[in-house]
Amino acid sequence: MPLYHKLGNIPHKRHTTFKKKDGTLHYEQLFGTIGFDGVSSLMYHLHRPTMVKEVGKTVDVSPKAAVVHNIKSRLLKGFEVRPEDDFLESRKTVLFNGDVHVGLAAPRKSMTDYFYKNADADELLFVHKGTGTLKTILGEIPFEYGDYILIPRGMIYQIEFDTEENRLLVTESYHPIYTPKRYRNWFGQHLEHSPFCERDFKLPQNLQTHDAMGEFVMKVKKQGQLHHMVYASHPFDVVGWDGYNYPYAFSIHDFEPITGRVHQPPPVHQTFETSTFVVCSFCPRLYDYHPEAIPAPYNHSNIDSDEVLYYVDGDFMSRKSIDQGYISLHPAGIPHGPHPGTYEASIGKSKTEELAVMIDTFKPLQLTQTALDIDDGTYYQSWLE
Repeated sequence: MPLYHKLGNIPHKRHTTFKKKDGTLHYEQLFGTIGFDGVSSLMYHLHRPTMVKEVGKTVDVSPKAAVVHNIKSRLLKGFEVRPEDDFLESRKTVLFNGDVHVGLAAPRKSMTDYFYKNADADELLFVHKGTGTLKTILGEIPFEYGDYILIPRGMIYQIEFDTEENRLLVTESYHPIYTPKRYRNWFGQHLEHSPFCERDFKLPQNLQTHDAMGEFVMKVKKQGQLHHMVYASHPFDVVGWDGYNYPYAFSIHDFEPITGRVHQPPPVHQTFETSTFVVCSFCPRLYDYHPEAIPAPYNHSNIDSDEVLYYVDGDFMSRKSIDQGYISLHPAGIPHGPHPGTYEASIGKSKTEELAVMIDTFKPLQLTQTALDIDDGTYYQSWLE
């Protein structure tokens, strides 16, 4: 998302002296991507951001496949993933490949005794239940039901929840996550036909600068391992920054659906993209207005991608027996479509109130044991008449 932003105090020129009141220097840090070719931000610290006091234990958190070669359509009952106090421990990967991990989380407690950095992947958190504040080295972002929170890899953060009832859909991408290129002009600005624009983004604000020395626990995910490190200074000691690489949020409720005379394909709902998967938002919208339109989607052979649909709210028109937090998986190569009766029943309907998040991957997904534990086991037979 090429949108310039800045907070706090920064010097007039990059890479020049920027002194504190006592005459000593602030410490400049480049937070960049794709070597020196991608988006970046420049931040200015009170203390060196490199002061590691200790490297402690390492825990393997890489997902393990219970099903490698999946051919079944699946229905996972997401809210059966039990809540846990700790934010990281609550995150349970259910589907994954080498490009993306899709998981569920129901954390009860805020992150107060450690900081977290995912050095492997961009994180896209979808807030299904709960409110709170994402606290980062670059500022804070309040969040609520329906928010996508995009946290770029390498970002140091904590999450403060307002309640103990929280439900998150967690997507970890090993490729940068952007808004769809076709919605942006060659300057990077969102075009008039985009279903959302820069005005809808929630950017970091309220930069908190902590001048403290001591022992600060940082949990860093790298190569599927969770490393426990201790730093000598508080990570949130930035006095100012500017650039293009930072976390932001976007509410699914601010997505403006594109409609037409006949049924529109899933790409019109696209919200984020990578080189290996896309994320779409299915939102309340008017149905197709051709006099003979069939609003329900046609049968589809998704030959080149696995389709994951996370059901958030409302009555999903093409599915039966669907509840909040359910996840359907339709594997590549196997046709899927509306359940019996829903195709015909959609004719003449004027609108839908469905709310769902779709993730389409270009490589097959594997299932973890957690996924099997919450699988209904019979979904693949649900199209029988």
